[in-house]
Amino acid sequence: MNLASVDLNLLVAFEALMEERNVTRAGRRVGLAQPSMSSVLTRLRALFGDDLFVRSASGMQPTAKALSLARPIGDALGQIRGVLEPGSGFDPATARRRLSIAVTDYGDLIIVPPLVTALRREAPGIDLVVRPVIDTALSVAGLEHGDIDALIGGHLPASARITRRTLFEEHFVCIRDGKRARQRARLTRDDYTRLPHVLFSSAGGDGIPGAIDTMLARHGRKRRTAITLPHVVAVPFAVAGTDLVATMAERIASRFVAAAGVSVVSLPYDVEAFTIDLLHTRRAMADPALRWLIELVVRVCRSL
Repeated sequence: MNLASVDLNLLVAFEALMEERNVTRAGRRVGLAQPSMSSVLTRLRALFGDDLFVRSASGMQPTAKALSLARPIGDALGQIRGVLEPGSGFDPATARRRLSIAVTDYGDLIIVPPLVTALRREAPGIDLVVRPVIDTALSVAGLEHGDIDALIGGHLPASARITRRTLFEEHFVCIRDGKRARQRARLTRDDYTRLPHVLFSSAGGDGIPGAIDTMLARHGRKRRTAITLPHVVAVPFAVAGTDLVATMAERIASRFVAAAGVSVVSLPYDVEAFTIDLLHTRRAMADPALRWLIELVVRVCRSL
């Protein structure tokens, strides 16, 4: 293919279609009316010899070919924007900007405090809005549509339109009342399934069976969830002074040992570690302020 014959605007339109999954909204993003955007889609199909996007009840769904093109085209456009963007003019020490991130309860407790400290030290003119993650799928959709600038948490769903960066690994541990732990420091497998559990579920209700329940099922075991709480900070305080136990992320559990009077004990089962990830759109890397925030998050998390 002769590169000189390719209209770069077609690739910009492809990126908009991939992210919006709607011809009208994609056209609005690139400054084209719906008929003109439909014409651009026809040219894209001719360029790549594929339908690329197929109409469905839930919008324009990308074909396998479109999905394979999404990342290389996004990366290429990101590099071009980076070259053209006057990024050298961005100075975090003097910049004034309002940025937004969505975080799970984990991010609120572990990542946001040191991030705020670094932000106040390095960029006091940048305001940060932190929004809660109630439904991870809705938060990813909000990120795709530009409602938030970044999303941080564990067990976040994948999306072909989103870039994922692993910040660090986290491990599960068990907590129980401090006095009971001193009397019996180690939990056996029988102890673990015999004792009543506290479950954290941000969505409320009974929660969705997760890694722990799946692991127990493989061993032919099941735990009893006696208490379900909507906020992770409440879990250690519910455990303290009772026979309850809870399974939670190690970094969170460690924060509440002294405050809640609980002890951290090892799980009697091997459970795979999970990752805490940062999600952002590819177009974020073309924005100097967002690019700086993303790198700040990565830098802060190296010390956690």
